[in-house]
Amino acid sequence: MTGGISMYEIIQAPMAGGNATPALAHAVGEAGGLGYLAAGYKTIERLKEEIHSLRALGTDYFGVNLFVPAKPNNRTPSIEHYCEQLLSEAELIETTIGDYRFSDDSWHAKVQLMIDEQVPVVSFTFHLPTADVITRMKKAGIKTVQTVTSIDEARQAEALGIDEVCVQGVEAGGHRAAFDDSDPVDAKPLVALVKEVVAAVQIPVVAAGGIMDGAGIRAVLDAGAHAAQLGTAFLCCPESGTNPTHIKALLSGKFTTTAYTRAYTGRLARGLNNDFMMRYPDAPQAFPEMHYVTQPLRKKAAELDRADLLAMWTGQNFSAIRVMPATELVHVLKKEANLL
Repeated sequence: MTGGISMYEIIQAPMAGGNATPALAHAVGEAGGLGYLAAGYKTIERLKEEIHSLRALGTDYFGVNLFVPAKPNNRTPSIEHYCEQLLSEAELIETTIGDYRFSDDSWHAKVQLMIDEQVPVVSFTFHLPTADVITRMKKAGIKTVQTVTSIDEARQAEALGIDEVCVQGVEAGGHRAAFDDSDPVDAKPLVALVKEVVAAVQIPVVAAGGIMDGAGIRAVLDAGAHAAQLGTAFLCCPESGTNPTHIKALLSGKFTTTAYTRAYTGRLARGLNNDFMMRYPDAPQAFPEMHYVTQPLRKKAAELDRADLLAMWTGQNFSAIRVMPATELVHVLKKEANLL
């Protein structure tokens, strides 16, 4: 392995759900950025295939993001009631809902795959891995990154021996990475949060959340981050795997805001504020079980091109999105941020 994560100033976010393809990670890498694959929800076979595909394209230095599992959630009366509501939603589009079930997302097997494949960079989201996992990663020469949303979480990651933290602001699209999945209260904007975390820990800091252009990159670098991680900015690149309904919604002008919701997965996530999210503002907390419950409904919504029903994870500043090849976008971003 050559290089090191700290040498990259622009990082493409993992974006579980199919957006972060090997082609996208490769294109970002070709422009001098760091590309990521997302392990979340994928089978071991599929993830291994994507790693091999990315390497076959010529990219040797990249990251893979893992979801760290928590304990199962009991099926409470409020969850039972919500499942009944979801079944009614599903029947309206002639489909059904999935089983309420827990999965650790093949956690142990995916950790072992990272080691067997000697993946250069592995990041963790939702919870901290165990010390044993970090020790095994270090022995394999793997750089580790923990997604955090607060000073306290960053300090926990540093104490565990994590190499870097990725500070996720409330502006970020997709799932909020807070360890306890709490609603953000008096949350600081990303730049302010980055400054606080940089002052609180000794390890390098990556900044993520609503960064769409060079000015946003420059702002977090000036705040002390060594790199900016962008997700939404890459959603409309041709190399991404973004659902066509999602892309149309991003570019249509019909959606003007994003919002947090637990309606799709039982975990707080930011997406385009559609009718489905507005119908269920008090959806119960139960991740990953609710992800599996709504999976068939989301799949059918995509088939029917129903943006009013589809989960469309998106950061706050999505109106600044650009449609261009990812390599070209990284070059533009570098120029705007005075990184060339």
